Amino acid sequence: MPQLFDPITIRDLTIPNRLWIAPMCQYSVTARDGVPTDWHLMHLGQFAAGGFGLVISEAAAISPEGRISPQDAGIWNDEQRDAWRRITAFITEQGSVPGIQLAHAGRKASTFAPWGTDGQGSVPIEDGGWSTVAPSPEAFPGYAVPEALDDEGIDRVVDDFRAAAVRSVDAGFQVIELHAAHGYLLHQFLSPLVNHREDGYGGSLENRAKLLLRVVEAVREVLPAGLPLFVRFSATDWVDDGWDEHQTATVAAWCAERGADFFDISTGGAVGGVRIPLSPGYQVPFAAHIGSTGVDTSAVGLITDAQQAAAIVADGQAEAVMVAREALRDPHFALRAATELGVEVAWPGQYERAKPRT
Repeated sequence: MPQLFDPITIRDLTIPNRLWIAPMCQYSVTARDGVPTDWHLMHLGQFAAGGFGLVISEAAAISPEGRISPQDAGIWNDEQRDAWRRITAFITEQGSVPGIQLAHAGRKASTFAPWGTDGQGSVPIEDGGWSTVAPSPEAFPGYAVPEALDDEGIDRVVDDFRAAAVRSVDAGFQVIELHAAHGYLLHQFLSPLVNHREDGYGGSLENRAKLLLRVVEAVREVLPAGLPLFVRFSATDWVDDGWDEHQTATVAAWCAERGADFFDISTGGAVGGVRIPLSPGYQVPFAAHIGSTGVDTSAVGLITDAQQAAAIVADGQAEAVMVAREALRDPHFALRAATELGVEVAWPGQYERAKPRT
């Protein structure tokens, strides 16, 4: 079996190890124009210097109305693309791979950021908010009621994902991830708890997956042949009769047939009031289940130490491990994990003097 610090090749891209940074929303574009800032350079760059093989950006909105909050970063115009180039160049210079997560928040858009503001729920139009969209005109608890997307609106979403992918490649990103998790727009279409349409995008699993599959096809068409395409899924809604790991595995296979290469497995987010049984590595079994059907997956969720991360890969539960909050606590977690596992990895020359000696 592969080990945590073994490289992995996906299409033409070789990622130097299997310890990766998961997307983490920063809500830090104070100008509200979607343009990433010095904060994003520092935030993502520190993980590249810290030894992580793949560093994926926060959810980058494909359109202004696709932002979770007015403070979100985006990739819907050329100014944003150009600002991302500085960040991808730095990540690449450190020997890591820059990835971007493309997202549309759907009915969970236009909300107050969780810090730096006094509001909660949806941002009023007069305060810089906007009308939201979803598969059905039903609100997430505490948020404004969205408008149901019509066929023209759905086509526009597909076009926006395609255009964002083109800009992302131009910006220097080497992995593109589609965000179909955490209750955002693509997940909203997938979940029978949220999607109550009666047309060709609702009802059966095939219909609920139609938008995601269209996006996968549209994005794959404009990507270089050797550039990997990831999809992030929430493997369960944690509610009976909701989206689950079996539907996820089926749709992942359909995505793979259309050119997706790798599946980043998380859980939850579609509906409110859900009690999630948190424990170390609580989402790993979902990655293992979906991976057992023949696709490659990564695992995430309360993975906080080197031995735990190494065992997930060595035991074949996932091809890679995503880390988020532990990386916030220790941006050099990958370097520390390599030391604890007795693996020799390159340190930045500036930090070499701090490398533990045996």
